Amino acid sequence: MTDAVSLDAAATSPPAASRLDRYFALTERGTTARTEILAGITTFLTMAYIVLVNPSILSAAGMPVASVAAATCFAAAFASILMGMVANTPLALAPGMGLNAYFAFTVVGQMGVPWPVALGCVFISGVAFLILTLTGVRQMIVAVIPPYLFAAVAGGIGLFIGFIGLKNAGIIAANPATFVALGNLKAPGAALALLGLAVIGALSVWNVRGAMLFGIVGTTIIGWLTGQVTVNPEPYDLSALTGTAFKLDLPGVFGLTGSHGIGLIEILFVFLFVDLFDNIGTLVAVTKRAGLIDAAGRIPGLNRILMTDAVATMVGSIAGTSTVTSYVESAAGVQAGGRTGLTAVVTGILFLATMFVAPYAQIVPLAATAPALIIVGGLMLLPLTEIEWEDPMAAIPAFLTVAMIPLTFSIANGLAFGITAHAALKLIRGRATRTDWFLFLLAGLFVVRFVWMSAA
Repeated sequence: MTDAVSLDAAATSPPAASRLDRYFALTERGTTARTEILAGITTFLTMAYIVLVNPSILSAAGMPVASVAAATCFAAAFASILMGMVANTPLALAPGMGLNAYFAFTVVGQMGVPWPVALGCVFISGVAFLILTLTGVRQMIVAVIPPYLFAAVAGGIGLFIGFIGLKNAGIIAANPATFVALGNLKAPGAALALLGLAVIGALSVWNVRGAMLFGIVGTTIIGWLTGQVTVNPEPYDLSALTGTAFKLDLPGVFGLTGSHGIGLIEILFVFLFVDLFDNIGTLVAVTKRAGLIDAAGRIPGLNRILMTDAVATMVGSIAGTSTVTSYVESAAGVQAGGRTGLTAVVTGILFLATMFVAPYAQIVPLAATAPALIIVGGLMLLPLTEIEWEDPMAAIPAFLTVAMIPLTFSIANGLAFGITAHAALKLIRGRATRTDWFLFLLAGLFVVRFVWMSAA
């Protein structure tokens, strides 16, 4: 009798694949576990560079390289898995580029703030993110963005991603006369990237599933065979995390220790502003590309996504790294078919595994991931067709958004220009209403920020 009951229970219990399908809504979103895994691997490979770049930047602040490498892996793993499990969105997170440079070179280097106090500022900014989310302010910001700016942000980030890919590949380079120019295509990195671009392009036009992943891996192998990849790992083990974990100095943020005090308000504002609008811009672009935005322009699970981002920043600062934020490279995973949080979970698991071999992350060179970014950037321009370019009310703010994101190397700046222009034209045209009060408040704050930045 007992055996019969056990057999019945086993027969009626859903298999693991079925539970996975229901939890992440794989069938509902038109995807499979295999596709999500491939997408998660693709996202990881396109953003794995942060494991090496973040420690090299934060080391300028006096932070131990090995410790920051471990903290980077842990923060990216925790944040990405949390995003996948809680928000069911194919959005991966890691310590953000730009903010890590501001942390190391401006806050610590120029302002002389000790790095434990700077980590405390990151933590407090995360608390502020959480409060803004719980009070509905971040949701209000998303709500005042008109649909055509959603499309403009997606297109602008596409250009941004493509620009980063071309820069990483060495296909374009800095030029003192023209700011940017064609790079040396004979250089090994540029040549390898062009080969990778051809491989991914060929696989894509033949509709090969996992074209991005296969292209990155294939280009990496060619890089090994041609001597483009060199690995010189430093001594490292997981105990390195103790060098930065729980080292943040919260009393120092409030002036209870040291002599910084009120001067840290500027730092908190920058951390808050950049992460807030970079995150919103990335969120809009990636979810739109994944087809997750509904007809009314709403993002499903927005509260859970924003709260995850806030918690990730706080946990990252406790582990010992700068602000954790959503990565535009998530679009590579979406392009590879990722539609659910399982993509982010896979990316997070790979970051967790990388904690054990962090110095070896450099085996995938930038020249191998650059082609994927270039192609994804081009494919993300599709939403620009949704903008009514013949209407100046939409065209002017949309163009400013699209142009300023790559040209200022900041999603936040592009979004700020677009929203400010949208508010100004609405006021000039006489279409402003009382319900637009938050839009004009936001635009006013942007203007104050631009004036402050110009005067700095």
